[in-house]
Amino acid sequence: MIHPTSEVYSSHIGTRTSVWQYCVILEDAKIGDNCNVNCNVFIENDVIIGNRVTIKPGVQLWDGIRIGDDVFIGPNVTFTNDRFPRSKQYPSSFDTTIIETGASIGANSTIIGGIKIGSWALIGAGSVVTKNVQPFSLWYGNPASHRGYITKKGKILSLNMTDDEGQKYKLVNEEPVLHD
Repeated sequence: MIHPTSEVYSSHIGTRTSVWQYCVILEDAKIGDNCNVNCNVFIENDVIIGNRVTIKPGVQLWDGIRIGDDVFIGPNVTFTNDRFPRSKQYPSSFDTTIIETGASIGANSTIIGGIKIGSWALIGAGSVVTKNVQPFSLWYGNPASHRGYITKKGKILSLNMTDDEGQKYKLVNEEPVLHD
């Protein structure tokens, strides 16, 4: 479903992907299956989006952004792709930013270009992310810092890998699992 008020120039839009009102998607952008691109989203040419991705209103995805499957990007998240921008002066290549499978980025966060947000990580709303984020980790603040861990199902853990009920977890292949 592509809303008639949107301008979609790409032919690389997956099945069951919805593009809502007032979006602009340039011709070389690639968007996977079963995605939800909310209203007022701009997607540049050199952008690759996986399957089952949700992009909330007011997001702009610039050249060099790579988004894995099952990613959530909250309203008004801001991405950059040039660390030293100048008007009418373009770099030979733009920064590549990677958002891995299952990561979630909260509303109004700013993601500096050239970093990686690991799989299933959670970025809290309003954060400014200036460095790589490890998988299954919780980051928030300005600048964002590592504040805990998160399980695939969304259970928040402290930095010492304990949940609210006092259960201890350990990392197994980067993923928090209940400690026996």
